[in-house]
Amino acid sequence: MQLTLAPVFTDHMVLQQGLPVPIWGTAAPEAAISVTFGKQRLSARADLQGQWKLALAPLAASPEPAELVVTAATPGQPETRLICRDVLVGEVWIASGQSNMEWTVALSNHGSQEIAAANYHEIRLFTVPKRIALEPKTDIPGGLGWRVCQPDTIGEFSAVAYFFGRELHRRLKGGVPIGLINSSYGGTPAEAWTSRDALLAEPGTRDLVENMERTMVEQQHHQAEYQAKLQALENGIRDNANLGLACGWAGPEEPACPEQGGWKDMPIPSKWQTRGLNFSGILWFRKVVDVPAPWAGKDLQLSIGATDKSDVTYFNGTQVGSLTMQERQDAWSVYRTYTVPGKLVRAGRNMIAVRVHSDKYDGGMTGPVAALHLSCPTSSATAPLPLDGIWRYAVEANYGLVDIPMVPLGPDNPNTPCCLFNGMITPVLPYALRGAIWYQGCSNVGRAPQHRILFPTLIRDWRRRWGQENLPFNFVQLANYLGTFDHPTDSQWAELRETQTQTLSVPHTGMAVTIDIGEANDIHPRNKQDVGLRLALSALHQTYGHQDVVPSGPRFRAAQCEGAKMRLAFDHAAGGLVCRGPEVQGFAVAGADGKYVWAQAAIAGDTVVVSSPAVPKPQRVRYAWADNPLCNLYNQAGLPMVPFRTSQD
Repeated sequence: MQLTLAPVFTDHMVLQQGLPVPIWGTAAPEAAISVTFGKQRLSARADLQGQWKLALAPLAASPEPAELVVTAATPGQPETRLICRDVLVGEVWIASGQSNMEWTVALSNHGSQEIAAANYHEIRLFTVPKRIALEPKTDIPGGLGWRVCQPDTIGEFSAVAYFFGRELHRRLKGGVPIGLINSSYGGTPAEAWTSRDALLAEPGTRDLVENMERTMVEQQHHQAEYQAKLQALENGIRDNANLGLACGWAGPEEPACPEQGGWKDMPIPSKWQTRGLNFSGILWFRKVVDVPAPWAGKDLQLSIGATDKSDVTYFNGTQVGSLTMQERQDAWSVYRTYTVPGKLVRAGRNMIAVRVHSDKYDGGMTGPVAALHLSCPTSSATAPLPLDGIWRYAVEANYGLVDIPMVPLGPDNPNTPCCLFNGMITPVLPYALRGAIWYQGCSNVGRAPQHRILFPTLIRDWRRRWGQENLPFNFVQLANYLGTFDHPTDSQWAELRETQTQTLSVPHTGMAVTIDIGEANDIHPRNKQDVGLRLALSALHQTYGHQDVVPSGPRFRAAQCEGAKMRLAFDHAAGGLVCRGPEVQGFAVAGADGKYVWAQAAIAGDTVVVSSPAVPKPQRVRYAWADNPLCNLYNQAGLPMVPFRTSQD
């Protein structure tokens, strides 16, 4: 057996300061192992299965590149050696969760500028490849190893992790090196990231494993049934022909479209489901642009933002670009920029046409506004032409409401309990780290009572596996999303947020509130800078002892009845509450009947007084209790108030 290091040990890594640092790998059975780092030299012996492990004594932070040298000696065999070069010592954090943690720097606000500025030799990046596993794994197939943070490495890295790590690097004394391990997988629930043992040990989560194992017994039957349904669906929604092109829909003049109701207006960016078109299918979008005379005959850059999902894009009837889900699974979120050849460009009226094919879920030209423009790279005298606003659209195909069959639990389904813990967490255990950041929850919406037990179970599980009882764990509360209502409503998103707030009762946890930076029409808000910053503020205060840092927005502490009014007190008011707007929004009040109405609210120092003429004897109050609430209270540090209700309804 050859000498190996666990795959998380590579050139450019960061080792955790101030804690014992486990080093492990394989070698020939009973081989003598020597590990040297700095002034430390330690020895161990591989066991009969060839496994070996030892731990460096706590290290001091250092930005100076060093080498980790590992040797193995076996009687009668030449000594073998492995060297990890350019190793720094600093602070290591693991970042995990679903798609909002996976979301890349390139797709975030000002992505190109952020990438260009990402020259941080002392920030190092490690991405665990996506992997589903029914049993714990120790290898990392296809991994890139640790990489230095620079423009050619940061674009596809987790944006939240990067902005979090960048803030720590800026704020910690001496510019301590930062190591970031990104282990995230979009669309996945918390139970997928929790070990089987932990789920079985907790009565409130045991059924997750038991249901999975019952399903696995009949896996072959369930898989065959799923494949049959999937094939039938794909046959019904396959994009077999570009009918709109055949009808002249890409051309410069607006053609007739009698069979689909004609051409109509739609504001772009939009998802067409939010505009009354509650179906999947194929839509064409067309927009006239008035090109300045100096641009005539010159190559242009056509940026249309993201299209959900596949697109074919035309300029004056000629195709200039296309990106499909067959080419990239994340095509639905990729910003498109296509080159328009100068021979197609004329002064004055020109036509842009975009064919969008969405075979499931949402569809449309989703922007954002900043990514919708037409520009001439060789003409600095004329500003880019904005392309947001009204476009004409017509329907080429209406698939109706597409019912996507559920992938059965098992080796092909990332929602399977324990499967991502086995495939994407155990391969980096027990690499020494300071703490964890977590952005997940959407996939557990609708199961708040179970999540109230599950989420703390996950945290305790990770702490046990890393051997750190107080491993810092900072997480993001779900952002505002979906539509707004003109009256108080119940909300499964609000209930899930409440379980996240309740998890703060677990010691050494912190929460970044994002109720003000979501997007109604996009479950993936582009503003990841503030998410990373708010996570960093929590860590700086709790983990690093920066008492001058406010870690959170105002958090409900107590309510007191004062006749027809309720007075609410808060922690983390940070010098007093601030309303961003002419009047306080977001409060609802109810009496003994539990029927909520909007309340008038007034700030009084670090308290809020709420009332309503319709509720003479208020007993309950809610704030920001909706999928996408209108709410506007902050503390003096500029952090939003935590959504809450004063009592369970």
